[in-house]
Formats: sequence, C-alpha cells, structure tokens
Amino acid sequence: MADTTTKPQRFTVNHLNEADFKADGLRAYARYRDLGIAEATNGLARAHVIRMVPPCTDEVRKRHYHDVQLQLVYVLKGWMKNEFEGEGEHIMRAGSCWIQPPGIRHTVLDYSDDLEVLEIILPADFETKEV
Repeated sequence: MADTTTKPQRFTVNHLNEADFKADGLRAYARYRDLGIAEATNGLARAHVIRMVPPCTDEVRKRHYHDVQLQLVYVLKGWMKNEFEGEGEHIMRAGSCWIQPPGIRHTVLDYSDDLEVLEIILPADFETKEV
C-alpha cells in the first residue's frame, strides 16, 4: 500500500476527453477513464469513470470481492443489476449510489449498453478475488 501519511496531497483537475477511456484497467470488458486521484493522493484513493462494454457475458458475471477500505459507486448513465451477499439483487439506475463494504461478495448480473459509473476506492491499489 502507498504511504499516504507523510506525503501531502496535491491539487488536480481532470476534464472529459473521450480519448482518456482506456482498455487497460482492472477488467477487459470495461473502459476506464482515470481521474488522476491516485497520483494526487499518493495512493490514498482512486477515482475513475467506467464504461462497461456490451453485452454482459459470463466473464462479467463471475462472483468476486475487493480487498478495499472503501468502495463507492455512482451510476452516471444507464443501469446495472447486481447481487450482493446478504443484500440480494438490486437494479441501480442513473443517480443510484452505493457503498460496497470491504470484502462483500457480489456479482454483476446485467447492464445497459450505455452503462457509465463513477467509482471511488480506498486505497488506490487493491486486489479483486474471484469466489
């Protein structure tokens, strides 16, 4: 984990540029626009906009969890259907926001062709484990 206690955070700003959506993120079935927060916070947090690539496949539907301290997701556009351990199925639409507690097992069941979410995660670098 990055040392976030001794290095100061710095100001950063990130403006929308379609070319910033890259296929080099955590999942091959998504495009990520990194917002520069990990670098600005010395690894304290990561923020990115994620566009899921249609269609939702069995690769997407693999049950997993994340080794994080905080994971907040906000739907910017479209919808997605998820199942969360102990919480059941939920359909999240534009304007929906949720916290996935550390280690909660979950599955993405389906999503719209135009799904776009903002995800904020602490720490910036974390592991995803399939179950």
